[in-house]
Amino acid sequence: MDDDAGLGLVERARSAAARGGWQQAFDLLMQADADGLLAGTDLPLLGEVAYPAGHLDVTIEAWERAHAAGMQAGDQVAAAGAAVRVALHLLFDTALMAPVRGWLARAERLLEGRGQTPTHAWFAAVRAYERMLTGDLPGAGQWARQAIEVGAKCDPAASAIGQVAQARLLILDGDVQQGLALLDQAGVATVAGDLDPLSTGVVYCELVCALQGLAQYDVAEQWTEVMERWCETNAIGSLRGRCRVHRAEILRLRGSCHEAERQVLMACEELRPHLRRELGWPLNELGRIRLHKANIAGAEEALLAAHRAGWDPQPGLALVRLAQGDAATAAASIRDALERPSWVPSKERPPNTDLQRAPLLEAQVQIEIAAGAIGRARSAADELELVAARFQSKAFVAGAAHARGRVRLADGDAAGAKQSLSEAVRLWNEVDAPYEAALARMSLAEAHTAAGSEHRAVLERQAARTILEGIQTAPPTATPAPVEHRDTPEEQPAASVNVFRRDGDYWSVIFDGHTVHVRDLKGMRYLAILLADPGREYHVLDLVAAETGHGIQAGSGHAANLPRSALGDAGEILDARAKDAYRRRLTEIDDDIEQAHATGDTDRAAQADIERGFLIRELAHAFGLSGRGRRAASASERARSAVTRAVRQAIARIGKHHPKLDQHLSRTIRTGTYCVYLPDPRAPAGWEF
Repeated sequence: MDDDAGLGLVERARSAAARGGWQQAFDLLMQADADGLLAGTDLPLLGEVAYPAGHLDVTIEAWERAHAAGMQAGDQVAAAGAAVRVALHLLFDTALMAPVRGWLARAERLLEGRGQTPTHAWFAAVRAYERMLTGDLPGAGQWARQAIEVGAKCDPAASAIGQVAQARLLILDGDVQQGLALLDQAGVATVAGDLDPLSTGVVYCELVCALQGLAQYDVAEQWTEVMERWCETNAIGSLRGRCRVHRAEILRLRGSCHEAERQVLMACEELRPHLRRELGWPLNELGRIRLHKANIAGAEEALLAAHRAGWDPQPGLALVRLAQGDAATAAASIRDALERPSWVPSKERPPNTDLQRAPLLEAQVQIEIAAGAIGRARSAADELELVAARFQSKAFVAGAAHARGRVRLADGDAAGAKQSLSEAVRLWNEVDAPYEAALARMSLAEAHTAAGSEHRAVLERQAARTILEGIQTAPPTATPAPVEHRDTPEEQPAASVNVFRRDGDYWSVIFDGHTVHVRDLKGMRYLAILLADPGREYHVLDLVAAETGHGIQAGSGHAANLPRSALGDAGEILDARAKDAYRRRLTEIDDDIEQAHATGDTDRAAQADIERGFLIRELAHAFGLSGRGRRAASASERARSAVTRAVRQAIARIGKHHPKLDQHLSRTIRTGTYCVYLPDPRAPAGWEF
């Protein structure tokens, strides 16, 4: 920092960004902006810095302002580039497709007749995903090819993202082997490290989404591990949280549902500052995990929260109704989901595709049999077999075999049921999916009973119950023995136990076996609160309240219950900037609806209308009955600045005598409007207070 002391705010911010100091760079740029020192040409830097610093609304607003500045300066390519960046963040972080279309239309007009530039490549890549996530697969294919061709000449990152889009489209068209080969090529090229962090993370995340949607779980797990290793030092913005959701999906499949739930709750907290509507994705995964754990009430809570966020809660919510004993409502729900497919832009299961229908069909077989509609169940099983044959996924084939076995059992064909269900058990075991294998075993036990082989039924039932009980029973929590604190080294706890304890006017801090004593500061109190609740995000106003004794205290055990904000809409409140952004999005959506009606595009109008409803609910949530905001934005901003400064001062004070702890805290403490301690979940640093 001393080398930057003589530079201006923007130059110091640029220097901080170059060494990865995103929050420092963001604070400097915001100060420069408030002082009127941020030129139009500096706005792209603010957009690039705000995203990794965790400020999505500022990111989008900065690129919107950069677009306006480019237009004012007569630089149409720069204005188009900024418009594409607005569309990119709206696409990947809000899942609001109507505003994406509006910003892409602006960029398209500005780029017309201007040859091939990196902006053209990025425009094509974003357009490809916009088309895919609105169900226009042929149109998406054309834009993906253009992104690859133009990007190969001038922007490898755009070309790589276009390649992933093309691979996904090949898979959706039934050319699975070529699509998987292309995905593998894109992943291997990304591992080489030639792309910027944002593009690298997008490629990794989209690659895993494609594999998860196709139920290629073994390959998805391998790439999730690659993405996790990359995330340890390179993740920015929402990428770490997205990676955590993918890990939770794999853990659920492998039967580690308690760890999966912990991971996805942490992901909800990490993603809340970044995502809006797409927060429904991890909430939907949370519902699936809780269903596996037989936590029906918890699953319902998560799935309804996903629905409030504008996400499709099916088939999970229909299965919840079945588990609650309401087969009629479950059947009506699953039929409606199939007859009126959702237009939610899921990246794992794009709308208007067989991948979207597959889990619905699998659930329908079970639900219709329970409701006594065997004919509907039979039709669903027939369609599911066709989907499984098309996509050549062992997991899809296993699900189809289980569905066929259930139908045969309901038809009284015990022998045929045993054949299909035995095949389902074998395939699910090969996939290493114990929960699904256990359900297939329970069905197989019923088939054995129907065939008069009760001894075999008992064996299958016992095996299934043992597996399910292992998944559903919470692992024992070890209570650590109290450790008496001493100042002398020989009495210190083992190196694996860290201490952050206040003794009068000083804090005794032990980390990695080394002790330091630090004078009491506000920042030390903030750190204690964060360290006591790993993974929990605190709004800065809540931190201030806690530090002054009006909130939760460090070491109180509150971390055992993660905040209910993880199950909210898009967060506890919206500040003034977010509210203004939502109003702009509403205007853009209204324009999109008007254009859709003018062209007779009813599907587009329906999708945009759903998005409009989501934003209206968000704005209603942000205001009280009087129409005033639920929290004063000015107070929030003052608290953010004060807390960030205090925490940094405390870490710097610790670092003078304990550089290793300085490095650990600098890497794992995230500050901003929401502050959080995010240790590596596979090697958590436990703290005593």
